Amino acid sequence: MKIDFTIIASEKILEILPLLAVLNTKTPKEILEKRVFEMVKLPHYECAALYVNNELVGITGLWYSTRHYIGKTIEADHVFIKTAFRGQKLGKKFFDWIHTHVQDKGFKAIELNSYTSNTKSHKFFYNEGYNVYGFHFLKVVRKDSNFY
Repeated sequence: MKIDFTIIASEKILEILPLLAVLNTKTPKEILEKRVFEMVKLPHYECAALYVNNELVGITGLWYSTRHYIGKTIEADHVFIKTAFRGQKLGKKFFDWIHTHVQDKGFKAIELNSYTSNTKSHKFFYNEGYNVYGFHFLKVVRKDSNFY
């Protein structure tokens, strides 16, 4: 099994849409595509990718910032690995690569959110040394108040 990790180039960002569509079933495809194009143009965003035998099987967004309480940090956003590839230690290898990647850029911490119902991810991140420090709150302020 050939495993590769990389940051997806902006011109190839649409490769992630099939995985995002599995993860995010509420957002219409055209809106998801538009948002991905907007995100990849931002100087503080990258999309990390996991390939197995040249097949894209895992992704996570990396949002770079400096916060008063921890300093230079990244937020791993929408971590996803295809179901057929779970349970093979690929998540650990992916996050080991991400840890090195962000440390090489001078970042000191990684933050992430995990849905309360995703208990398998909670176990994974606890095992990787992550701790829970708070809750993530969200309020939709657009006129239709829908989450998508």
